[in-house]
Amino acid sequence: MSIDLSLDRLKKLLPLLPYHRPTIHVAGTNGKGSVSAVPHLVTILDSITIDNTDIPSNVYECARQEVEGVDRVQGTKLTQFEMLTMTALHIFETERVDIVILEVGMGGRLDATNIVPSTCILVSALTAVDLDHQAFLGNTVSLIAREKSGIAREGKPFVLGRQTHPEVGDVVREIVDRVGGTLISAPHVLALQQDVSSWSLLGNPSAIGPPAKLVQFHSSFFDTAIQARFPLQGNHQLDNLGTALGVVEALLSDCEGFVPTLRLKSRITPTSIVKGIENVKWRGRLSFHGISIPIQPSSTSTSTRAPNLLVLVDGAHNPASAETLGSYISSLLKSTLLSSSASQRGKYCIPITFILSFSHSPCKTPIQTLSPILSSSLYPPVRDFVPSSHSEPIVAFRPSVALLRFTPPEGMPWVRPVPLQLMRDTIRAILPNLAEDALWVAAGCDGAQESEDASNGTGNISLREALKWAANRHAHVSDVSNGLADSEQTIQCPGLVVLAGSLYLVADFYRMLQQERSMADRAFHSNDEQP
Repeated sequence: MSIDLSLDRLKKLLPLLPYHRPTIHVAGTNGKGSVSAVPHLVTILDSITIDNTDIPSNVYECARQEVEGVDRVQGTKLTQFEMLTMTALHIFETERVDIVILEVGMGGRLDATNIVPSTCILVSALTAVDLDHQAFLGNTVSLIAREKSGIAREGKPFVLGRQTHPEVGDVVREIVDRVGGTLISAPHVLALQQDVSSWSLLGNPSAIGPPAKLVQFHSSFFDTAIQARFPLQGNHQLDNLGTALGVVEALLSDCEGFVPTLRLKSRITPTSIVKGIENVKWRGRLSFHGISIPIQPSSTSTSTRAPNLLVLVDGAHNPASAETLGSYISSLLKSTLLSSSASQRGKYCIPITFILSFSHSPCKTPIQTLSPILSSSLYPPVRDFVPSSHSEPIVAFRPSVALLRFTPPEGMPWVRPVPLQLMRDTIRAILPNLAEDALWVAAGCDGAQESEDASNGTGNISLREALKWAANRHAHVSDVSNGLADSEQTIQCPGLVVLAGSLYLVADFYRMLQQERSMADRAFHSNDEQP
């Protein structure tokens, strides 16, 4: 069954699979995953975690079989997401977890997660609302906000995160007031130190990605301001952190009324809050990774060593999240240019390769999503990089693009990649001056190869090929940097690979890393067993 937003089927099933766990419910277009900090990327098992650990496959299968049995007897014919939601709720109920953090799938009012009884809801929260899934939620931000704020409950707090569209606040206030909820504005989080201000793409960074930034916020429940090192990248994560802190404040406002046995007031302290902030991890959202890819020898180098490739992975898949990613990349490049003034005299050619895939949607086009990421203003031609004095270094960013299809998600036949030819045409429209050899397109056009790869458990082969292509371009940057030609030698820099456009492509990347770790572990144990 395809997407069918309705609670009718679940209302019939819930009495037969009762749910009573205290629940925090989070909705939003962008940011709800960061606020929840419950990443679902690689397998179905990582969509349901208990104490930061994916549930075992036998626990999932047992719970799903129970739900499927009730569904079959009742003839409700649940959708895939409804089945997953009921399976998750059944697991949480069986395991008697203290508090459930539940992320909305799509929208809110008619989303399967909204079947949770009001008596279970502790707090509802709404992150940034923007245009996405218009075919299901409405063609304006106001209509989408109306659907998402439909998770508000009578007599319960509703935390409103920072919004870029002012009409969202008006809609939310109307909905929360109508149902008799309590509206709480998320607290403001101040960055005392920017995350990329002291970091540069020049040379080999000492750490994989920029450091954590120092943040500060005030709470009416504590006497002094709280400071912490926040590891998530991007200024938008300050807003998401504010929303999460708003949920914490809502819990503290009525601890005894919510879950008196948990003694939340004595357990939620400045120390525990700082610990939570500083230890948060969130894969696939401005996440940096260092990977080694063997390279081919070139005309100027016979080395085939595997260099460290710096990969920035982000699930930006709609215009709003793409704007966020584009802004972050711009901040990295500006920081690099500023740091170059303190570098030695020379020519720095910094390769930046984008590995992209995109899912088909009638409400958003590839050019709408990719333009903020690939704007040519970020990567002016190298001839424009003229130093103001002979002592200053010359820095040029050299963009290249790899296009491929993601592995189709199991049980979701309506999700399909945008055709590669359309992707190629989009790139040409955005970057008309991109050299022919700076654009790589995966072989084939029907997606059959990737589907076969996924079913064989070998992952997305095209992704591995794209990374090899990127590694070779980055390792041999001096071979193609003739736009800076003069008597001085170009100083090679490791550059940056940006993988984005689809969360399904992000999932392919993490599956690939997981497979390589498993292979390395098997090789280690095999060597360890040798006499």
